[in-house]
Amino acid sequence: MEETLEAYAQLIRQGKVRAIGASNFTAERLAHALAVSRQPSWPRYESLQPRYNLHDRKDYETTLEPLCLQNGLGVIPYFSLAMGFLTGKYRCEADRSRSARGERVVKTFLNERGLRILGALDQVAGQHRSAPAAVALAWLMARPGITAPIVSATSLEQLNDVLAAAKLELDHSSIELLNEASAYSVAAGA
Repeated sequence: MEETLEAYAQLIRQGKVRAIGASNFTAERLAHALAVSRQPSWPRYESLQPRYNLHDRKDYETTLEPLCLQNGLGVIPYFSLAMGFLTGKYRCEADRSRSARGERVVKTFLNERGLRILGALDQVAGQHRSAPAAVALAWLMARPGITAPIVSATSLEQLNDVLAAAKLELDHSSIELLNEASAYSVAAGA
């Protein structure tokens, strides 16, 4: 870690880098990096890029979120729509053929919990006259410490859903419904 931060410090002094961010760090590794960066000439990580979305919550929320909030790190989650699952595009086994990643998405997310999340997304989307993707992103943006979710769009329709999320403010009851539907079990590790 010391060598890495020293290299970043040199790049910053040379004007090639303004700030540094970490991706896929565990809480232990991030805490260590923040402690090491307290050396006077070394920069600290200013942001974290974790895998985090309405389905993949446990790892970030249990260990990384408190650390990021405590240290004022910006959080820029990737897979914000769980590889497209949170758009509602994948709802049954037959949807495996809908994209190149369909097999993986269906295998990973299409289960009792995933269907419960889709049901809540549909309900909230209906209440807000929005798309499930916009609701999933609005939920992320409403979380404390989230700077901006990373999301991609391959069509104009998808882009419109992404843009709509920036204007969608979810009420407390909508957020609670989504939280309950996507709750993870610490004991079960899900």
